[in-house]
Amino acid sequence: VQLQAYGGGLVQPGGSLRLSCEASGSINRINVMGWYRQAPGKQRELVARITSGDNTKYADSLKDRSTIFMSRANAKKTVHLEMNSVTPEDTAVYYCNAREDVVLDQQFLSDYWGQGTQVTVSS
Repeated sequence: VQLQAYGGGLVQPGGSLRLSCEASGSINRINVMGWYRQAPGKQRELVARITSGDNTKYADSLKDRSTIFMSRANAKKTVHLEMNSVTPEDTAVYYCNAREDVVLDQQFLSDYWGQGTQVTVSS
């Protein structure tokens, strides 16, 4: 499974962040995709994830201004994240994740990570 992320970079405070991650290769068993982030000096945390059945989960602190959705085309799965009203506290490296969950969010057979994309919120 290969993960290719798009988006990120510099975002103005109060603006919107848009990230996409395209999964290709042996993706038939991938049933969960999502975004995590890691700010300097902090642990990696969930931003949001979505299942193939469109079941979504968001970090409590981000759910009111974030939307995750998945698209499927040409033997690829793409997960999209939109986050509004960003602040400097949203500055982090954002990581795409793809998994084959056996028990949702508790047990998985495979787990893949993208290389990370830097998002900096600053004027």
